Formats: sequence, C-alpha cells, structure tokens
Amino acid sequence: MISNQKIVIVMPAYNAEKTLKNTYSEIPLEFRKNIILVDDDSRDNTVILAQRLDIKTISHKINLGYGGNQKTCYLEALKLNPDIVVMLHPDYQYDASLIEELIRPIAQDRFDFMFGSRVQSKQSAILGGMPKLKYYINRITCILENMLLGVNFTEHFSGFRAYSKKVLETVPFQYFSNDFVFDQQMVISALSFSFKIGEIPIPTRYHEKASSIQFLKGTKFILDTFWVIILYKLYKAGLIRSNIFSK
Repeated sequence: MISNQKIVIVMPAYNAEKTLKNTYSEIPLEFRKNIILVDDDSRDNTVILAQRLDIKTISHKINLGYGGNQKTCYLEALKLNPDIVVMLHPDYQYDASLIEELIRPIAQDRFDFMFGSRVQSKQSAILGGMPKLKYYINRITCILENMLLGVNFTEHFSGFRAYSKKVLETVPFQYFSNDFVFDQQMVISALSFSFKIGEIPIPTRYHEKASSIQFLKGTKFILDTFWVIILYKLYKAGLIRSNIFSK
C-alpha cells in the first residue's frame, strides 16, 4: 500500500551541516526521490552540503524562525501533490530508517497525523542521552498537556512527524506562530479539526551536535504552549473566535 503513495520528506534546517549527511544516509532509498530542505539563513555550509547530496534546497534570505521554516516546507511539499508528508529534523536525533513504520498507519487510513516518540520509557530516554532535567520537564509538560487536551501521548515535542495531505490542506498553518510553538499549534489545531493522531516508539538519540532549544527560548516555548491551550479551551467553549482552530 505504501508503494502506491507519494511520500515527500521535508527538513527544516538551521546550521545543520554537521548532522545533515548522517541524517540523509539513514533515509531509505525508496524515500529519497522527493526530499525538500528549507534552510533558514544558516551561518554554516548547510546549503552547499544539501546540494552536494542532491537534495532540493530552498534558502530563506532572512531567518524566519522554526515555525516560519516549516510553513515554507509544507507549502513547497503541497506543490508536489503528495499523499503523505514527513517532517524530519536534520540534526540526527531521529532515526530516519523508521520512516516506513511512521507513515504506515496513515497509508492504511488508521491515522491522519503521526509522530515518533522518544520517551516511551524513562530508561530508554536516559540511556539515549536525554538529560535528566530535560526528561522530567518533558514528562511533566506532556502530562499536563494530555490532561488539558484529553489525549494520551508520550511526547509532544517530536521532530519526526508525518501528515496526510488532507491535514496540511485543512489545518491553517499559515496563521501559526513562526516560533517553536508552531509544532504545538499543529497538534492542537489537528485535534480541533477531529484528525486522528498516533505515535510510534523511536530511539532516543542525544549527542553534542544535535540542535537544542536554549533555556530562555525553552521557557518561552512552554509558556506559549499553555497559552495556546488556553485559547483552544476558550474557543471550544464558544467564548472566542480563532483562525488557527477553524477555517
């Protein structure tokens, strides 16, 4: 069934020169035909390396932010008329060899939106190099989000995701933040449109070359996340209108 699906992989990149080649090398050959890397005004040789790897590359002339990068990724992906779009961080934190496993539930029409979870258990996360403080912050935030949203995910912050074409054509991501909270808005908006979201376990793989949110930006991200949830609850209660939870 997957062989009949057109799969497009997008990689939102910023200073990914040190990890891009390893990430690309793990992508199964059958999924390398349609890869798009969007470079967010990197200061290293990400673009040069991507071109050497024969990856279609789009360069922002100014830094638009993590969310702004993804907006370009999905708009470009939709031009190719895909069945499924995979978002893969090129920082080698995520095992790209699991792409088929990630997209299979979408190809089988069991889910509309999938992501890979690195924290199915504390032991696997810590053994994979995730700092203990980050693990506990991740888990506490995840538990609170699950309670507020009525879901049961083991991770909300994955950089390895897959979307059906319908999700990307329905969810108004163009109105989302250009910052890190974009990912959370994707999840909450998808829930608002009643899309089915699932997850698969993936290895935790932290290393010194991997990208990571700085403390202040991370704090802002968490605060922004809960603000979006508050807005969503107000929207569901009919108290406000919102262009990110409805058409």
